[in-house]
Amino acid sequence: MFFGDGSEAAKAAARAAQAAVRSTANFDWTFIALLALVVCGVYIPQIKRKNYNAVFAALALYGVHWLYEIANALICHFTGYALWTVSAQSTSFILLVGVSWELSLMFSIAGFTSDLLPKDKDMKILGINNRIFMAIGSALGFSVFEIFLASTPAFIWVYRWWGFLPVFITTYIPFFLACYLTYDAPRARQKRFCAIIWICVAALLATLAPLGII
Repeated sequence: MFFGDGSEAAKAAARAAQAAVRSTANFDWTFIALLALVVCGVYIPQIKRKNYNAVFAALALYGVHWLYEIANALICHFTGYALWTVSAQSTSFILLVGVSWELSLMFSIAGFTSDLLPKDKDMKILGINNRIFMAIGSALGFSVFEIFLASTPAFIWVYRWWGFLPVFITTYIPFFLACYLTYDAPRARQKRFCAIIWICVAALLATLAPLGII
């Protein structure tokens, strides 16, 4: 399933998900367990190792992810359907129409793939700077997996023009470019970039969520 099919079944599933945003009907204790694993099993060990480049890279990707999720929710509000939607039956909690708790926590640690970057930031792979090559490769891997997700009841693409190729180019490449370029940035720039992103995310959520827009 490389693109959305625009079917009535997909639209019905998307409408059901919209109605379930931030509903606690499916809540279970995996919510707490997953949060503890991310914080105690990933972030705290990385901070103890003083692997701050990877931590800031992960926070950069996660922040950009949240900006995209807010934009996706706004598209849903103004057009009727989001570009991507998570089903109500596939999660313990839907945060915004396109992101569940489990999916969000996955993105919170996806940036630690920066630990796989070559030490030489100027090294080329197939004639391409390794940071850009790795960003494209990571984006491709995530996009291919999203094809599988869209073939399951858990993930919904409604629009016929939205699918593997646009998500690869417009979503995942920017995610991983933000991550891997942040990894190499001077510490002051890492802090500034992450602060700007997360202030924007917090301001948008605090404004739009109470109004029922997202």
